[in-house]
Amino acid sequence: MSRAQQPSRRTILAAAVAVAVASGTVPALAAPAASADADGATPDRPVDYRAWTTYTDWRSGAEEGTLAVAGSRPGLVLATPAGTTDYTDPHTGTTAAWEYATWTSPVHHLRVPATEVIASWNADTPAGTWLQVELQGTYTDGTDTPWYVMGRWAAGDEDIKRTSVDDQSDGKSTVWTDTFAIDDASTGLRLLSYRLRLTLHRRPGTRLTPTVWRLGAMGSDIPDRFTVPASTPGLAHELTVPRYSQEIHKGQYPQYDGGGEAWCSPTSSQMIIEYWGGRLTPEQLSWVDPSYADPQVDHAARSTYDYQYSGCGNWPFNAAYAATFPGLQGIVTRLSSLTDLETLIAAGIPAITSQSFLKTELTGAGYGTSGHLMTVIGFTAEGDVIANDPASPDDPAVRRVYLRREWENIWLRTKRYDANGKVRGGTGGVCYLYFPARPTPLQRKALAAVGVR
Repeated sequence: MSRAQQPSRRTILAAAVAVAVASGTVPALAAPAASADADGATPDRPVDYRAWTTYTDWRSGAEEGTLAVAGSRPGLVLATPAGTTDYTDPHTGTTAAWEYATWTSPVHHLRVPATEVIASWNADTPAGTWLQVELQGTYTDGTDTPWYVMGRWAAGDEDIKRTSVDDQSDGKSTVWTDTFAIDDASTGLRLLSYRLRLTLHRRPGTRLTPTVWRLGAMGSDIPDRFTVPASTPGLAHELTVPRYSQEIHKGQYPQYDGGGEAWCSPTSSQMIIEYWGGRLTPEQLSWVDPSYADPQVDHAARSTYDYQYSGCGNWPFNAAYAATFPGLQGIVTRLSSLTDLETLIAAGIPAITSQSFLKTELTGAGYGTSGHLMTVIGFTAEGDVIANDPASPDDPAVRRVYLRREWENIWLRTKRYDANGKVRGGTGGVCYLYFPARPTPLQRKALAAVGVR
């Protein structure tokens, strides 16, 4: 289970919208796929994911010392520093000078005025570099938010400690770890538009630079509910995904939250990274105690750890870690139903999903959780969910089959009752999607069907 679902962190629900890809290997389901616009959004989808990934995208922003670079994987680099700034790392107390440059996206007008926004990014940060992602938006009442820090990130942890930033609020909205949220959605206030700002940092006097390949954000506004409509099964297929247990790591590396139930997110991430062929070298794993099994899971925990949040469940940090592997990209978004997951599985794309439930609400799980990540790898002939659930006693036990109706509801709802009968938040269809930097036509079509480009 993960601290990614703290009681103070507001989550919302994605309503069930049937979207399918009409293709020979993608299931033909009840509702046809709506056509996506240039941003990958569909008019009936209550989630708006927008990303900047192409050379034209990077050229469309306001550059101050950054440069768009073309090639097989276009990106953004630090070319000529806009200045030098001092940064005091709150987790080490160390102050250092850094050259910096910025890039600010065009304003994105949300197709769905949002109650929540989650940014995510893919980048390479060589030693001696790091980046910051910020969001600034306009409310439906015409006023603007401040610039909110959505993350300070580096792939390693030697230069800065990657971190979220607490205590960011303007009385109308708040950033909860990695999620921008309207404080009181019942007032009708929404975020109408936003822009993102990247600040790239490097050690003074060097020619080092981060390279950013993808920058995006998911905005959503879906009503709270305790139950969701059931989807109709449409696919029987299973992907071969490595199986890793988080539980065999219990007590390992307390400085990275100590393994066990705290490591569901990096354990799930590592499973899908390796499904796509991502491998860590012996040199990269040399810091891990050689007596530990599956050292790559320990490495994933260290590489996703948020020093402010004190855990490995920061959603964008997991997606960014996945994208440090060559040829892979990762995002955070919301899906609308198991139909969406069937569409992805049929195209060979597994997903990491976030859910919360009582022990009695998910037959065969054997536990309850206020927030847990697992990997969906397929569906049975009856339509039930095949999941690699890291909350298992050992690696062979990781593959589970969960009842479709139970699983769909605990994943998509936004409200639930805890063991004491108190109303708590649900996870609302949040998922991580990791997929190739160069998707096949079928994969591209499946991603577009769920609002991702």
